[in-house]
Amino acid sequence: MFGLVGSAAAALFLGDTQGSRAALKLSPPAPAIPAPDPAPERIVHPAGEAWHLPGHDGPVAIHSLLKVDRALKFGEFVWNEAGVPPGKLWVRVDLGRQMISVFRGGHEIGTAVILYGVDGRPTPTGDFTVLRKDRDYWSRSYDAPMPFTLMLTDDGVAIHGSDVRDGLGTHGCVGVPRAFARRIFDAAQVGDSVTVLSS
Repeated sequence: MFGLVGSAAAALFLGDTQGSRAALKLSPPAPAIPAPDPAPERIVHPAGEAWHLPGHDGPVAIHSLLKVDRALKFGEFVWNEAGVPPGKLWVRVDLGRQMISVFRGGHEIGTAVILYGVDGRPTPTGDFTVLRKDRDYWSRSYDAPMPFTLMLTDDGVAIHGSDVRDGLGTHGCVGVPRAFARRIFDAAQVGDSVTVLSS
């Protein structure tokens, strides 16, 4: 339900509780923000160092964040990996802010507003690995498509493509816009780390 903007995004994303909450906005659905050409500006550590966030295998060094100049709305995302070197993929899901961020080698390459578990089926928090990938998965439990599935648990919790709109939720999965799901599906490998937290 929330999108983060510019330096306020960095402050809130990285845990600065003094960051401006005025940058957080509820918004109706809209299409993805087209990736600018060339690479978008990035928010980098002012000292040229890195921020560190808790991750699956210990602290994860974050070298840069995508600079998003406005609040993301339901259904929107930003994905741009131009100029980002190869590296290990790490996914961070923040249920409290209803956002997902995808990092490669410590550089954010994608971010989106998400859906999460409701109706007594919360999305589990913790550290996970991608157990398997399925481009055209169909949930037998809910008789529903889950395109571009990255399975996180043996009981069916996954990151997958969804109709991300205000007022919707999942049965415990992390729902992302379908076009974003395709990108993360293509970038991720079995064994990649995913951290789900409730801030």
